[in-house]
Amino acid sequence: MKHGSVKSFQFIRLMALAAVLSASASHADEYSDVSQLMRAGKLAEAQARVDRHLAAKPRDPQMRFIKGVIQRDSGQLEDAMATFTQLTEDHPELPEPYNNLAVIHASLSQFDKARAALEMAIRINPSYATAHENLGDVYAKLASQAYNKALQIDGRNTAVKSKLAVISGQCQ
Repeated sequence: MKHGSVKSFQFIRLMALAAVLSASASHADEYSDVSQLMRAGKLAEAQARVDRHLAAKPRDPQMRFIKGVIQRDSGQLEDAMATFTQLTEDHPELPEPYNNLAVIHASLSQFDKARAALEMAIRINPSYATAHENLGDVYAKLASQAYNKALQIDGRNTAVKSKLAVISGQCQ
């Protein structure tokens, strides 16, 4: 009798494990399916999948992040900023939402805001190479603006012209 109840218990544990693994696989498939739709340019379909997922699991940070990327790629910049900002508030340990906020700010020529967001991403993860690269791009844009302003004030300054040429070549 005892042997039978041990087998029953093991069977239940195996079934529970199978259910967990199946659920994990379905989540992985869902993220993969959404990513595939995004790569194919089917942003509306990807957004619909994300919305369905988030209706059931509204706190899922990975899917919320993907939602922000879809919003950004769809030109819904205000919505994307709201999504990424909320992620930074709910999960301040994640550097990626800060990086994506910076990308949006930079696209709107809000370079000081972009710089601040990137510095936060780097504080969270000093090894985040993409944030470092993006920060370099922001600094190059800020330098370009400063050199252009210097040239407006003194158009004969050849040193500034040379620096601007170097920076302009890097910003393209």
